[in-house]
Amino acid sequence: MAETLDPLSPTVNISPRIGILQKLRTRFGRNVPINRNNSEGYVEFGEFRVERPGIKKVGTFAGVFCPVVLSMFSALVFIRMGYLVGNAGLLVTLAQFAVAYLIVLFTVTSICAISTNGAVEGGGVYFMLSRTLGPEFGGAIGTLFFFANVVSSALCISACTEALVENFGTNGYLVGESGGIPDSWWYRFLYRSVLNAVGLGVSLAGASLFARTSLAIWVTMLVCLASAFLSFFITSPAQIEKPDSNHLINTTYLNYTGLSVSTLASNMYPQYGRDYTTASGQLVDFASVLGVLFTGVTGVMAGANMSGELKHPSRSIPRGTLAALLFTAASYAALSLLTAATCSRELLQNNYVYLLPINVWPPFIAVGMIVATFSAALSNLIGASRVLEALAKDDIFGFLLRPMVSRSGNPVLAVVVSWALVQVGVAADSLNAIAQVNSVLFMTSYFAINLACLGLELASAPNFRPTFRQFSWATSLAGLCGSAALMFSLRALYAAGGALAAAGLVLALHLLSPAAAEPKWGSLSQALIFHQVRKYLLLLDPRREHVKFWRPQMLLLVASPRQSAPLIDFVNDQKKGGLFVLGHVRVGRLDGAGDPLAEEHQYWLKLIDHLKVKAFVELCLAESVRSGAAHLARLSGLGAMKPDTVMLGFWDDAQPRDFFREPESPYRTELFDAGGGAFPARRAGAARLPPAEYVRILSDVLCVNKNVCICRHFHLLDMAAVERKSPRLKYIDVWLVDLLAPSREEAFSVRGLFALQLAAVVRSARGWQHLQLRVHTTRHASLTVGSGDSPAPDGPPLQQRLEELLKLLRINATTHIISDWPKLDLSRWSDTDEDLYQRVPATYLKTVNSIVRERCEQGTAVTFVQLSAPPREADELCEQYLQVLDEFTKDLSPTILVRGLKSVTSTSL
Repeated sequence: MAETLDPLSPTVNISPRIGILQKLRTRFGRNVPINRNNSEGYVEFGEFRVERPGIKKVGTFAGVFCPVVLSMFSALVFIRMGYLVGNAGLLVTLAQFAVAYLIVLFTVTSICAISTNGAVEGGGVYFMLSRTLGPEFGGAIGTLFFFANVVSSALCISACTEALVENFGTNGYLVGESGGIPDSWWYRFLYRSVLNAVGLGVSLAGASLFARTSLAIWVTMLVCLASAFLSFFITSPAQIEKPDSNHLINTTYLNYTGLSVSTLASNMYPQYGRDYTTASGQLVDFASVLGVLFTGVTGVMAGANMSGELKHPSRSIPRGTLAALLFTAASYAALSLLTAATCSRELLQNNYVYLLPINVWPPFIAVGMIVATFSAALSNLIGASRVLEALAKDDIFGFLLRPMVSRSGNPVLAVVVSWALVQVGVAADSLNAIAQVNSVLFMTSYFAINLACLGLELASAPNFRPTFRQFSWATSLAGLCGSAALMFSLRALYAAGGALAAAGLVLALHLLSPAAAEPKWGSLSQALIFHQVRKYLLLLDPRREHVKFWRPQMLLLVASPRQSAPLIDFVNDQKKGGLFVLGHVRVGRLDGAGDPLAEEHQYWLKLIDHLKVKAFVELCLAESVRSGAAHLARLSGLGAMKPDTVMLGFWDDAQPRDFFREPESPYRTELFDAGGGAFPARRAGAARLPPAEYVRILSDVLCVNKNVCICRHFHLLDMAAVERKSPRLKYIDVWLVDLLAPSREEAFSVRGLFALQLAAVVRSARGWQHLQLRVHTTRHASLTVGSGDSPAPDGPPLQQRLEELLKLLRINATTHIISDWPKLDLSRWSDTDEDLYQRVPATYLKTVNSIVRERCEQGTAVTFVQLSAPPREADELCEQYLQVLDEFTKDLSPTILVRGLKSVTSTSL
């Protein structure tokens, strides 16, 4: 047998006469990794799955068509048609079938679309959903689908037990009054347990064995069904005895009329009676009939559940499922019509197994009942075990399900667990009660399948190219809405419970599942988010920006996160729902050997997860830090979502701290220590960025019209103390004073209002609202640079003006006028003098530092001060400028030096 490569599945079939490893290495090379322990009968070789020699697979007819037909007929075709037609009437029954089949048809088209869009492995519907919707949503619906199969198996076993008792029990149809098996609740539970045990034995023997015998089972069932159809035309009118289990009526015999127009007319419309199989004779209604009827179409998933045993699942699932749907729909419609035309209403409502006594040879129906129900129970038991194994293999529930994975190809432990849960389900007394739960669980799965297909279609992902094209977003939407409406119309309480269970599982898996923490497959949610974000980004027009709706959009330049963790955490609080970008520059150039930042980018993404900040990451490779910072400041963001404020750490020689390794650090982690450690920290005494380059970075940022903030002493910021409302942290201070040009008008300038706005934003953040905002300014004016003018005379009192301003801005703060701020006369100098900053008196810097420090010692968490304009050219001025800033901010609380260029406050509506 020559090797073949399935175009729909990356599986290579190799002749057993050729050494498999030799053949693989001959075709694909010797260095591709090989995994021999795949549990589904494959050897994984790189990106290909190679089918092991000797592993037998089944085709479309035996693997999909037959299991689907048997599962859909199950308890309905021979045991519950009388219940449907006798209570709902022919017209309502056909309408309910039409609605149910329409929903199922839409769902099947969605299944076909998803299953033909790539390789389908074991797990069936769960596999499709998890690979489409991601581990959280797929795992939640997969779990509910597992329980749906368990409940369905219990339903079919109960139906099989009912068929045994009706035929072989006391006064049973096939044994008469001569005896038979005893009948009571405990005996029925015993029979169900025995049938469940037989199913366990067959399942442990292997699903492929069942798939290969399903053809013989289907032929047997087809003969039995054909005899039922023939009997309607052959059997003469007769009086049919009611079953002994019916204690609701005193009449012993019920009327079978044969084909009759009057009988058909009397059975056309609804006439709800009581269900004699329930202990209290529960009244039947529309919802209960629909719930039982829907169990006849839930078996449509049986073929998909067998995906691991199919030769070509992507080809077999659509063809086999659609053919089975057509066959069962025609059978149900014909059976409903003939039943309504031949059986009286009393017979249908009081003898659900009416097909047996009217048959030309009653054992045909008895065999059909037992075969159809038991094979459906077995199919659902096997399907449940395969879904459970798939959940375990995907590590959805971590160590809880890990033992369920089998290396032999048959998940023994998963089968045993599924069998145990079915055993719990068969304890339910009423077949119709189980049917209600079963229908709701399956409709939840149908809802999810249609949602997945609708999402794939709306996301317009280029790789969504299913070979099955007979679907659209409209069919998926119709199936989704139909499933939801039908689910809530059946039993609103059950439906609400199912929805809450699904939501709870999604949330729990998102928080706790190992598969969600490190997803291996794509998630539809990401595709939809991308689609919507792109659309709304295009609608976000930068020309329509208004100051009323301004919010911080921050670019934080970080050299090493090890030393900047508190600052990153602080800026995350400061963004107020705005944009937060972490920027990093690596000095270097592309060498043609791949992206040098690719691996480092993954560490930065892990950093965001570790610090729990809502930020984007931008990394830049440049020939200098200044060049890279300029690129980040100019190009970070997208569309109208671009940073308007650049923040960076202070240029100083402070002792570096590693917050990832310090024992008492709240940011402690070993996540970045593997492989030599990510984010290397600057060692004490190591070379720093040259002063001129640092200052020119500030100038470049201001040149592109961005606000700039320099952050110092943030290694002292204790975010935990802020959040727990420590009494030693009481204030957020704002100093509306320019260090080199102290003026009473600074508080009312764009620069001053920008600092004030940033401080107000910080105070409004969660965890900071208990702090009091204090605004400081100076009373006197200075002589401006290059001017000999005297200060302007005082107008209205400064404190009154400042309080009115805060009131207009709706900022709750206290005002403080600093009267002892020293005067600085720079009128004799020009800002182009090389020694401008050197001539700033040291006593002036020490005095203003002591004033600010004294206020900080009163319990200030963060201090905002004004940043003087940086020098333009000379290197000497750059160093002097930094020395002035260093003296000014020495030994203060965590401090931000702010220079704003844009108006960010509004007093109008």
